[in-house]
Amino acid sequence: MGATAHVLDASGYREYGDLSQLAQLLNTPGTTVWIDTEGRNPEVDECLRELLKLHPLVVEDLFGDSNTPKVEDWGDYLYIVMHGVVREPGHRLELAPLEVDLVIGPNWLFTHHTVKLPAKESVETELRRNPKAMARGPAYVAHALLDKLTDMYIPVAEQIDESVDAIEKAVIHDPDPELLETILEMKRAVQWLRRMSVYQRDMTQRLSRGEFDLIPEPALAFYRDLYDQFVRVTDLTEGNREMLGVALQVHFTVTANRTNDAMKALTIISAILLPMTFVAGIYGMNFDHMPELKWRYGYFFALSLMAGIALAFYAYFKSKKWI
Repeated sequence: MGATAHVLDASGYREYGDLSQLAQLLNTPGTTVWIDTEGRNPEVDECLRELLKLHPLVVEDLFGDSNTPKVEDWGDYLYIVMHGVVREPGHRLELAPLEVDLVIGPNWLFTHHTVKLPAKESVETELRRNPKAMARGPAYVAHALLDKLTDMYIPVAEQIDESVDAIEKAVIHDPDPELLETILEMKRAVQWLRRMSVYQRDMTQRLSRGEFDLIPEPALAFYRDLYDQFVRVTDLTEGNREMLGVALQVHFTVTANRTNDAMKALTIISAILLPMTFVAGIYGMNFDHMPELKWRYGYFFALSLMAGIALAFYAYFKSKKWI
């Protein structure tokens, strides 16, 4: 945990593991600074208050958890809350947000996150190889980071899309309780992903339409690309949400039909056995003067009568197409 300052000035690109030289760097013309922090410490607090002069409410939001992506214009700087998406270990499909807070200033970018961020490391690697994003300004560095976070959504959305296709095929042939659990789990994940993608689609749309002075006009095309990606994710999740709803209804329908078939079979069996039981009950009373009680062929007559009744009922049910 700590802070890293990425600097690009006339002498080139370099990194600092502390913020001790930050005041001088921020006041040097032609210098772009990216301050990345993981966690919170007094040095970071002093940087935010004394050097960047952020509003206390922004500082509070920076180090708090926000469930909703947002963008706020504070005049001298732009505050953005963005969420990536990660899969929880040990679960088949449990998604969790990965929050990143960004503050874009005239010649600086401040980012904060509480866990290790692969997207940030990827941007750092690109800057070490070619710091052209920093040469263009902090809005481009912010876009590079937002782009990596956006890329986290596409594989998850496509994976869910493939899983939904598999569920559609399985729900007809094998609607077992485990499949129902999978559908409900997938439905929760899709609902969460849809909610996050809709929020961030709207946020990136605001960033891409020239609403904020700190996003220069040449950078708007890059932010429109973020918007397009979230439109795609939103469309995928919306379609999957509808298909999962249909799959859930089909699962209930197929299960109910199977239950009805089982109940129908039991009812038919009961209907056939009931008159046979009646005949057996009559001849089981053992009164002295029953005509067939001492008849030589009485046993075979009773069996034939019961078989005839069963065949008659079977033929009747067959004619009605109940079996």
